[in-house]
Amino acid sequence: MHQGYFWPIFGEEREICFTYAASRARREIERLLAESFEGTLLTDGYGAYAAFCRANEAIVHARRKFVEARDDEPVLCDRMLDLIGALYGVEREIREGGLETGDALARRRSDSVPIVEAIFALAAEHRADPALLPSSPFSKALQYLENRSGELKVFLADAAVLIDTNHLERGIRPIAMGRRAWTYCWTELGAEHVGVIQSLISTCRLYKVDPYTYLVDVLQRVGTHPAKEVIELTPRVWKRRFGDDPLRSDLARPG
Repeated sequence: MHQGYFWPIFGEEREICFTYAASRARREIERLLAESFEGTLLTDGYGAYAAFCRANEAIVHARRKFVEARDDEPVLCDRMLDLIGALYGVEREIREGGLETGDALARRRSDSVPIVEAIFALAAEHRADPALLPSSPFSKALQYLENRSGELKVFLADAAVLIDTNHLERGIRPIAMGRRAWTYCWTELGAEHVGVIQSLISTCRLYKVDPYTYLVDVLQRVGTHPAKEVIELTPRVWKRRFGDDPLRSDLARPG
């Protein structure tokens, strides 16, 4: 027995893939992305991404660091969290307004840029305070923020870049909650299959497809469906091709 890991990848077509690997080393990122990846890599700040990202722009979110430091400096953290919350407010208005790429980018430049400037100005002000101990959680949160200033500003120039990785973290929640259920997959192949099933279910949820309906249809269809058109059986394409009239099971759906 040995420990393995799922590397979750969220693609530009709003699909999640949980890829099994034997380690958390940088070589796994290179194996998964290096040959074909182009564009912007959005990560959670995990150190193994640093070398890979040298040739790519990236954005990470720092909000969690200030939440974790709130017990140490509640007033200072709340000031920073209020500013970060204002950024999320702009993103919510962009999303709810259904703004296209150009309009979304213009909105970020007009509304988000001043907020981001205020965040980094506040961080610089606190970092210069001699009373702030370098070892304090708040100081570490500021350092985390300043170390990634370039990455955190990428979304201001690219409307396709999301403000954080919450969309992916919601997708991996079932993995974290059910970790004990698949502590022992017995084989690497078993772990890979867990990743495949979870990838399909999580992507179904992103596309508001009922996983039960999808799996009932696909498991009946897959035996006769042309292999060269297997992409039609992925949740994203399946919803458009078959979602309005899915194959049903003769068995009653469990209540």
